[in-house]
Amino acid sequence: MIKEGYTSNERIKEESDFLRGNISGLLHDGGITHFPSEEEFLLKFHGITQQDNRDERLIRKKNGQERNWLFMLRLRLPGGRITPSQWLAAETLSDQFGNGTLKLTTRQAIQIHGVVKQDLKQTMKDIHHAAITTIAASGDATRNVMVSLHPEDSGIHETVFNQARELSRKLEPQTHAYHEIWLDAKRIYSGAEEEPLYGPGYLPRKFKIAFTLPPENDVDVYAQDLSFVAIEKEGKLLGYDILAGGGMGYAYGNPGSFPRLADIIGFCFPEQVEEVARQVLLIHKEFSTRCNRKTSRLRYTIASKGLDWFTNELATRLPFSLQAARPFSLSTNGDAADVPGRQTIEIEGGRIQNSNRQQLKTAFHEIASIHQGDFFITGNQNLVIDGITPDTAEQIKSIIGKYNLLPNDSGLRRNSSACTSLPFCPQALTDSERLLPKLVDELEPQLKELGLWDEDISIRMTGCPNGCSRPYLAELAFVGRGPGKYNIWMGGSRRGDRLGFIYQESVPVKEIADVLRPVFARFAAERNQGEGFGDWSIRALHPQSL
Repeated sequence: MIKEGYTSNERIKEESDFLRGNISGLLHDGGITHFPSEEEFLLKFHGITQQDNRDERLIRKKNGQERNWLFMLRLRLPGGRITPSQWLAAETLSDQFGNGTLKLTTRQAIQIHGVVKQDLKQTMKDIHHAAITTIAASGDATRNVMVSLHPEDSGIHETVFNQARELSRKLEPQTHAYHEIWLDAKRIYSGAEEEPLYGPGYLPRKFKIAFTLPPENDVDVYAQDLSFVAIEKEGKLLGYDILAGGGMGYAYGNPGSFPRLADIIGFCFPEQVEEVARQVLLIHKEFSTRCNRKTSRLRYTIASKGLDWFTNELATRLPFSLQAARPFSLSTNGDAADVPGRQTIEIEGGRIQNSNRQQLKTAFHEIASIHQGDFFITGNQNLVIDGITPDTAEQIKSIIGKYNLLPNDSGLRRNSSACTSLPFCPQALTDSERLLPKLVDELEPQLKELGLWDEDISIRMTGCPNGCSRPYLAELAFVGRGPGKYNIWMGGSRRGDRLGFIYQESVPVKEIADVLRPVFARFAAERNQGEGFGDWSIRALHPQSL
């Protein structure tokens, strides 16, 4: 029974028959091009987001037309791993049913945009046939588990990577609705179905998990609900430090919502990871509010009840005691350095397409057609060609050169990241992915003039404060405030362990380059030896330092 004060979404989940709702009936109704709000909400649990082309919204309304309804499908790829054959399958699906592009996300997933309702079921079937799923890639459940690792690097890397993927599998929703709706499976429950971990109400909001092995941190472990930082000694995996209560998004005008860094709460052994994850998730499920979705994340529960309360509550649930956290050091939340057999290709905005600048789609099609290893999507929206064999090394090198996949970009462009935003995201207040490359074009002449061309500066942009590109951890960030306006954030660290601060609010996009010109000039003149932009801006520009 739904408690008084709960949001309407809680009723929808409870009454959905474990995420079925009337999705199947409406899916086969050829007279409608989109789903009503209740089924729209349930579709998210299946990895599907209903959108429309907002560039066309006003003109279509003036012409008396309904919105141009489209759907985004998010592929759940634990650790960002995708095989060449799966890559080619995703590419084919985007060509056949979507807009012909792929979007690499900051959670190491892939989005297919532009699918129309009549093609949804066939697209979902083909995704399944490629041995990929979209279950819980959205919705109030455990999202795509991130891993800042390449399993071929060492035995420890492989162990951690495999443990993360196994945890992802264990935390997937068990409802049979996904198979019934999209894969034509027969209903196997004649009575009440069970969802052992989540129950019929699932979680109050999403739950995000990440793993890393220091010093790498492209997954931003401090930005997750729960993170496991692998601790090794003399080539042996000892266990994991546990971080909990991080998160990025917040809502303007709501002081009760805010970005927050995760706290380090202890250390566990490898065989204890699953139980720790389950119990932290259950604390979120049982104690996070279901009355206000803007503050129904684990970080707000910890912030309001206190870290001591949280650690004590966790201790009462675990059949073992957590040990004191072990020391670790993170060097960067950029991507790992390449080694023989591995090549990272920077993808601006994570968008795989053919453009005037680069023929990325064609290039990766050719590479996937011959590559014998895997691809990995990084937390920075880049693509790693991993496990390059001697048999294909020269061919892949030739393709990389042919399509100029390693251009001499500035450090700013190399370290840029952006959410999708307009024209598809319903939450967007302004542009992000489409705008950031143009903004970097404006900023690069300043950097070259000041001798900062090769300076690695992490720069992130989002079209709203939800923070999908984790902007509050970046050295320089632009967060959408309204149409054509952005809050400028500075001061995050290259390690991903410090929140930035708002430097200026509601800056029109046409003024951003002018606002930053004196900032970059001061940085070039005042920074200490080896001091990064984020560290300098905290020292020189943070309000408390002035």
